[in-house]
Amino acid sequence: MDPSEVGRINRALNKMSKLYRVAKARKLAAIGLHPGQDVLLWLLTQEPDGMTVKELAARLSIEPPTATRTLARLEGGGWFRREPVPGDRRQVRILATEAGHALVPAIERAWAELAEEALGETGEEWREIALTVLEQANDRLRRIVGDDVLAEE
Repeated sequence: MDPSEVGRINRALNKMSKLYRVAKARKLAAIGLHPGQDVLLWLLTQEPDGMTVKELAARLSIEPPTATRTLARLEGGGWFRREPVPGDRRQVRILATEAGHALVPAIERAWAELAEEALGETGEEWREIALTVLEQANDRLRRIVGDDVLAEE
């Protein structure tokens, strides 16, 4: 790869990563969430029986203390509740409440708006090419750093 192309690719990926994070943070702030909280809450709503903190952390590819801190920050919203795990006093199941479920359409709308705004008027064929290239790059990077670095978003 030509050195100028290497620089251009690195600048574009770094810039996109930073801009995406800021844009996502702004969209989520409008509904009272921070990045990461959206994925955690959305995931909880997909599990009718809830999850333990350990299960939630594993699904998000984060450490249990990180999941615990994120839950603590979300606690004031009333978007989930904790229930004891029968037979294990040390464990609790985290379940999305009606308020948590009610927030999902706003989360999904924020995600959809961000995707639309990021790709703009790009045609379907070019979107498919862009997604294929990004997914292949993610797969190659995942092989280098491992599966546990980033949660699926």
